Amino acid sequence: MERMIGTVSCGVRAPIIREGDDLAQIVVDSVLAAAESAPFTIEDRDVIAVTEAVVARAQGNYASVQNIAADVKNKLGGGTVGVIFPILSRNRFAICLKGIAMGCKKVVLMLSYPSDEVGNHLIDLDEMDEKGVNPWTDVLTEEKYRELFGYKTHVFTGVDYVDYYKKLIESTGAEAEVIFANDPRAILEYTGNVLACDIHTRARTKRLLKKAGAEVVCTLDDIMTASIDGSGYNDRFGLLGSNKATEETVKLFPIHCDEMVSKIHQMMALKTGKNVEVMIYGDGAFKDPVGKIWELADPVVSPAYTAGLEGTPNEVKLKYLADNDFADLKGDELKEAIKGYIHEKDEKAQSLKGTMVTQGTTPRRLTDLIGSLADLTSGSGDKGTPIIYIQGYFDNYTK
Repeated sequence: MERMIGTVSCGVRAPIIREGDDLAQIVVDSVLAAAESAPFTIEDRDVIAVTEAVVARAQGNYASVQNIAADVKNKLGGGTVGVIFPILSRNRFAICLKGIAMGCKKVVLMLSYPSDEVGNHLIDLDEMDEKGVNPWTDVLTEEKYRELFGYKTHVFTGVDYVDYYKKLIESTGAEAEVIFANDPRAILEYTGNVLACDIHTRARTKRLLKKAGAEVVCTLDDIMTASIDGSGYNDRFGLLGSNKATEETVKLFPIHCDEMVSKIHQMMALKTGKNVEVMIYGDGAFKDPVGKIWELADPVVSPAYTAGLEGTPNEVKLKYLADNDFADLKGDELKEAIKGYIHEKDEKAQSLKGTMVTQGTTPRRLTDLIGSLADLTSGSGDKGTPIIYIQGYFDNYTK
């Protein structure tokens, strides 16, 4: 009988992970138990995806606001610091801001508008147009912002992030001033010491500021790159990818992830004899159509993965073949012709990049696609499935 199911993504339940747990063993045991209870058969090129949160928890990769404050003060001088382009998030940035402010006498907080980098909107685009504000050139004070736009709350959280962030800074004893601009160089009218908090545009921001004569420029991946008084750290990403753990601590993005995926891969091979791909995943990369939020607040979707997940899909568009190359065929004849085309493509292992037959396929990296699938499958709440098992992702119409 012909197999009628293609890709399957399922959440695998696991124990609550604590610092010091043997996570690789827990992952393997959980997957094998799931395969027995579901049941499903483990096959070559199945994918195990493990959320970065449990990797960091098992590693105990945490830092306190005091650790962050000490590092910020050491690297940016402890005086007036421009904190620019943060995302608007209680979970992602607020706890970092608390630590940053503790390491400064004054924070000049410069927010991008109409939205932050990942799509959280401060201002409605139509209202901005009506007010005649040019986001590329206009620098707004907090007073001017309130005069033009009043008090706006986030569509999902109901939080006025301007007020929330300002009060958070002041709660640490630091002075706070809020401005709104999209040219990073605007901050240099207020201070030469700058902490750029954007994620995916941080290299450009740093380059522009340095060229414009900033005294000291750090990005979030420059903070907490080494242990402070025994804290956790991330030598590659610093504070990028961190999340609030408690009111006084952050969970950093996990470190040494290559070791983890390699260990899980080897253990699965020993237990099953199969080549199961493994990846660590964080935020997926997709956009919410209502809130306009682009989900990817982590520096990368996947900080580590096995070699078989390198690259991009090399797929053809079935409807293109049906409407063009095989437009005169139908039924079983059409089905066999398309299967033959795909089989020949796979046999030759030829790249189809740039050809018309690929138009409409997804031109993204495999790790970004699979990581997004895993993130949507696991969710961010109480599903209790930090491990995602994916089958059939590399299948096609011929399999």
